Parts: sequence; C-alpha cells; structure tokens
Amino acid sequence: MTTETARFRLGFLTHVQGRGSDQARIYRNAQDLFVAADELGFDVGWVAQHHVPAGGGGLSSPWTFLAHAAARTTRIRLGTAITVLPLEDPVRLAEDVATVDALSGGRVEIGVGSGYNAQEYAAFGRDVARKRELTTENLDVLRHALANDEVRTPGFRIQPAATGFSDRIWQGVFSASGAAHAAAGGSNLLLNRAAYGFDAPTDEVQRPWADAYLAAWDRPRRPRIGLSRFVFPAKDRRTALRQISDDVHGAALRMSQSGAFPEGLSVDEALRRFHSFHGAPEEIVEALRRERVLPVATDLITQFNPAIPDQDAALRALELIATEVAPALGWQPAPAAGPVAEPAGV
Repeated sequence: MTTETARFRLGFLTHVQGRGSDQARIYRNAQDLFVAADELGFDVGWVAQHHVPAGGGGLSSPWTFLAHAAARTTRIRLGTAITVLPLEDPVRLAEDVATVDALSGGRVEIGVGSGYNAQEYAAFGRDVARKRELTTENLDVLRHALANDEVRTPGFRIQPAATGFSDRIWQGVFSASGAAHAAAGGSNLLLNRAAYGFDAPTDEVQRPWADAYLAAWDRPRRPRIGLSRFVFPAKDRRTALRQISDDVHGAALRMSQSGAFPEGLSVDEALRRFHSFHGAPEEIVEALRRERVLPVATDLITQFNPAIPDQDAALRALELIATEVAPALGWQPAPAAGPVAEPAGV
C-alpha cells in the first residue's frame, strides 16, 4: 500500500486447516471462505501449499482447490502463497496454472517459493540442500512456459496457451538478498506474516527486504509487494484471544523445537512473534497504521494462521476486515457481483 495510490488490493490467505479428521468438511469450509471473500469485495484469495500438515497447513493440491473456487466465485483473483516450486515439474505446473486461468477468466496469480520441510523434499525425491538452486531452475522454466515459449524440446508449448503472466508471478523470500534476486527476475514480492529466527519485530526485520527489492527493481511496470499479516478482528480483544491464543501459543512452542523461535514463550510473546493484529477493528487499524512495511506494500494479505478459529468466527472476521479494518486504511471494495450457483452434483 503506497502513498502514491488511493487503493491497495486486499487479500485473504487460508492454509486450509481445521479441527477433527473430516478433511472434506475442512476443504468445504475453506471454499466457503473464498465465496464470502468474493462477496465482500476482497481482491485476491490465496492458499498455501503444504504436503505435511505439521508444516502449517492442510492443502497439498492448491490448483485443484483453486479450480473449484473459480467455479464458485465471480471476480476474486485466485493465487498461491506459495506453491513449493522445487517439488513440482514446472511444465506440468504451468499447464495447471494456465487451465485454472482459462476457467476463471484470467483471475490467477501464482506465488512460488522453495519451502523448507525436509520430509516433503524426501517424499518427492528432492534434495532439500538444493532448494534454492531448484527454485531458480524451475522458475526459469515456469516463466518461459507461461510466456508460451517452447520449453524443453523444440515445438512444445503448453496448452491452453497462457496470456498476461509477466506481472502475475510472485516470489516468497526471507532475506534482503532474496528480495533483490526476486526483483532482478521480475517477480512480485511476497513477505511472510512472521520473520523466523529474529528477535526484532517482523516489520522491522522485513522493511529492509522491501527496500532492497524496490532498489533492485528495474522493470517499466510498477513493482508489487504482497504483505501477509495475521489479522483477526472480533468484538473486542478478549473475544479475539479466545479464538486464537491457544493455537498461536501451541504453534510457537512447536516452532521453538526447530529453533525458529526461542523456547518457553508466553502467549503474549507468541502473539508478538507471529506479528499478530487482533482485537476490536479500531485497535487493529491503529496498530496497522504503525506497521513499517505497509506503507510500501501494494497488497495486504490477511490470514488467521496459525490460529484455527471456528467457521462462524472466521466468516465474521472476514466481514470485519472488509467493512471496518481495510476501509479505515484507504481500501475500497470492488463492485459486488451476483452469486454463482453451485455446480450440479457438487
């Protein structure tokens, strides 16, 4: 959200998580969040790919999920933050992306990254030590495929033909050098909701990354910075904490086992480490106005993860973000569209 523009894009990210073993219900609930976000005027709906649930999410096949979301929505854009690129064949991935883009009327955004889970890499026969190298190699192939260039063998181009992806590829990074590398390749920038391994506040850590990205940007089009933040509004702070505190604390304690966070964190410190914005809408607005990266972001991507609020609370939080939090920061919703009928047999 830059000071040069009156309107930024508002996004919502779901990691497709839920309680219990009914995975079908969890997926349906996540789809319903997309429908609600579409009706509320959110600009982009994002999902995150995780092959191992302990890695922070329950969605292994994001493009299948987004194809279904495309059929249930009318205007919201559909993206991944992120697709774990080293575990994908980039040509096959480009085919999936182009297919969802065609079915959705050109609404796709694709964010990619290297991931981090060694178990996922082992399951796919990839060397986690080569994750950065594999990301760079596969992203180069993906770019060419989505530009309808010949890839890997003479005469082969993906189908359906992709169009207009030069400004719709995003890259998740975790350092200033990574941000500069993303800019050099012409990717939009995705910044995570938390800066793992740092004691300083997340926005203090990430602002130099955003500045490095902007300094390295040399393309004629405007650079885009997507800022993912944990935002959970409710009637008041106590109500919000009742929905999120146990999950956030548990996630922080699990992350301390890998060294991402220190051991023995309190609930308050866990919330700080996840850079949480929670409470009444006016409290969140006040806190977001102090956010150091937000002034240079073009996309605010709100999420509830690692909290898993109940579905009613999640839907209410989406409503409060779209009607009270984001408008107070200068966002205006896109024009409303009529509802989309559920496909027969679904």
